Amino acid sequence: MAKLAFLGLGVMGYPMAGHLKSAGHEVTVYNRTAGKANKWVAEHGGNACATPREAVKGGDFVMACVGNDDDLRSVCLGEDGAFAGMAEGAIFVDHTTVSAAVTRELAEAARQAGLGYVDAPISGGQAGAENGQLSVMCGGDQGHFDRAAPVIDAYAKICRRLGDVGAGQMTKMCNQIAIAGLVQGLSEALAFAQKAGLDTDQVVEVISQGAAGSWQMANRHKTMAAGEFEHGFAVDWMRKDLAICLAAADEVGVSLPVTALVDQFYKEVQSMGGGRWDTSSLIARLTR
Repeated sequence: MAKLAFLGLGVMGYPMAGHLKSAGHEVTVYNRTAGKANKWVAEHGGNACATPREAVKGGDFVMACVGNDDDLRSVCLGEDGAFAGMAEGAIFVDHTTVSAAVTRELAEAARQAGLGYVDAPISGGQAGAENGQLSVMCGGDQGHFDRAAPVIDAYAKICRRLGDVGAGQMTKMCNQIAIAGLVQGLSEALAFAQKAGLDTDQVVEVISQGAAGSWQMANRHKTMAAGEFEHGFAVDWMRKDLAICLAAADEVGVSLPVTALVDQFYKEVQSMGGGRWDTSSLIARLTR
């Protein structure tokens, strides 16, 4: 069992930290809004601290799950940042979806401080975090990964190292690229079925058993058809991720025309007031 800190208690981090505590680890938490950290401690035990630096003191591992590049820098760097308080040899595991550029920047800062760094973005949504069934895609030194993986297993369905630092983030971009096109295709299929006067449940029952089947279809078709979009990853966050995808595509020289188009469709959803709706809300622009 390890002594560790968890930084960031949003819809993903809150249950992930809980799984670590349930697995027997000694967990200290930090959240920018202190009330949420105190609520977590009241529910799970452990300790809460006012700064990342305090939270990581004496820990073997530090897990982070925050919002974006700037949020990650703020919890890592500076006088009150995690790197200032971590002991030499401790490992920082970042579950935030951020750019590969900031990942490499912070990994180098960690190296200079004598720390390990694993980028480990996650997929599976809020339900996956709550059920401990996340897909974790990692980049970093093999030895650092080997040490961190048994801890990550507390909330992982699968945890794999894809290469050196940054490989995890690039793999997460593959994940978001695939999801963007898939959700748009499902949205169009359901909207078509509705307009054609078909029973969407019956349609999905049939086509889900063939090549069109997907997790999204199985788990979201009913709420999509009903116009209910309160089940996970928000459109605002998806647009943040797709911006990272498109920037990375320019860097590596790949064209992502479908991803770019779907990003604009999500922009339309935002203009409809759906920034906090989940990503299945693409159908809303087709059925309004």
